[in-house]
Amino acid sequence: MARITKAPEERRQEILNTAMRLFYEQGYEKTSISDISKAVHVAQGLCYRYFPSKEALYDEAMDQYAEALAQRMTAGMEENGSSLKTMILQSITGFEVENDGSYAYKFCHGPEKEKIHAQLSLAVCAKMSPVIKRQLDLAVKRGELEIDDTETAASFAVFGQLGILLDPALTNEEKETRIRAFLLKLLKLS
Repeated sequence: MARITKAPEERRQEILNTAMRLFYEQGYEKTSISDISKAVHVAQGLCYRYFPSKEALYDEAMDQYAEALAQRMTAGMEENGSSLKTMILQSITGFEVENDGSYAYKFCHGPEKEKIHAQLSLAVCAKMSPVIKRQLDLAVKRGELEIDDTETAASFAVFGQLGILLDPALTNEEKETRIRAFLLKLLKLS
């Protein structure tokens, strides 16, 4: 069998994608670096060249998925130019991440995935906070808002939603209504 040479970033991504598939199919605990290397058809050492451990591979896969979700949730915010109030009224969505069919989605969402989903939610919030901070800074600059510490406000606004977002007793509409109303009141925009 001829050896297939791939660009390092392509091979690295292939390893990440395969790991996420195996984590979904077999479970994280039951998946080894050996399993991943066999599925990718590479030597185990090559996996270790890109990732020093299974944990590092997992962390990178989750970070990459969190980044993709955060980008999807904040898409257009920075080019929008709308007032902060308008953004809150129009863009508090994304409570349910669309099933894109990816193994990352399957691994992180669904019944019995609460712990993984909570971990992912924290990672997404960490990715979103700087974007929200920039929006708060712009609102202050435009005179829409009076906040001295936009970093704390952004962190509170983003991470503070998790209690509502992760509550299975609430519908998505209830979650959206509560969060929107609270943010408008908190930021004195209502």
